Amino acid sequence: MAPVTGLGTTYNLPNFTGILHQLTPSDTPFFSAIGGLTGGGQTTSTEFEWETFDLRDASQPDIPEGADPSDTERARANVTNVVQIHQDSVGVSYSKLAAVGQKAGSNNDLQNPVRSELDWQVEQLLKQQVRDIEFSFLQGTYAKPATNATGRKTRGILEAITTNTVAAGGVDLTDVMLLDLMQEVYDNGGIMEQDTATVIVNSWNKRQLTQAFITDKGYQEASRTVGGVRVQTIETDFGTVNVMLDRHMPADTVAVVSLEQCRPVYLEIPGKGHFFAEPLARTGAKERSQLYGEVGLEFGAETAHGKITGTTTAPPAP
Repeated sequence: MAPVTGLGTTYNLPNFTGILHQLTPSDTPFFSAIGGLTGGGQTTSTEFEWETFDLRDASQPDIPEGADPSDTERARANVTNVVQIHQDSVGVSYSKLAAVGQKAGSNNDLQNPVRSELDWQVEQLLKQQVRDIEFSFLQGTYAKPATNATGRKTRGILEAITTNTVAAGGVDLTDVMLLDLMQEVYDNGGIMEQDTATVIVNSWNKRQLTQAFITDKGYQEASRTVGGVRVQTIETDFGTVNVMLDRHMPADTVAVVSLEQCRPVYLEIPGKGHFFAEPLARTGAKERSQLYGEVGLEFGAETAHGKITGTTTAPPAP
């Protein structure tokens, strides 16, 4: 169904009756689990940063009595990302706002369920922007432009992962492949907190994961809630791991994510907050509103996450 571009009128936004069903799914499990619109952090700049540091390798000391130790210190490093702008507007004519009883379908006695066209359209904008955030936090490609000729783009978790990576080479996801990645992530300091250690998959790789771990290997399966999102869990060699089905993951990619290290970071606009709707200036017989917000992903230490790329994306043709 094609979107309406420009002013909404009684001609291009007809009213109907009955239950109003949404065709496009609006679930955003990754964004919701790490804070959503009501959680996360704030920044006072379009670029924000966090720090990482490591500890020396564990070893057994061999120190004689009365020794004078040599001074050693641990260095810190910074990681940065940017907030990206989400902005949309809607405009509805006065006639459309008023004609709630005009119907374009079956001329029955039922009421048009949309009583305020402008409010309903703003609500849909918010759903669309949250979907854009989910996509960006997973698949976002980083951009920090030097001028205002192009927009800032936040780095998503998949682009951020550079250390723990596996190239599947076009084969099906297997339990060995995923466990090898989980071991690499674990050895590099990730999946330390059992409640938030999460495997994120799209529909096809969810089927492959279920086949490999539950059907073929008989791993124990259960469920729990993480950040308000209900997820499945499986018992693995590295503890109880969440399995998050996310339609915004690439079909050929699986991610192992330490959710406790991730959060959205918002640039709050003075006197308005973040992700707010506001009226725009009237320039005719219509009402206009815009929905605006700026947000970026903080992903912690990229070594705490991992990814598999290049798996199959569908069953073989018969």
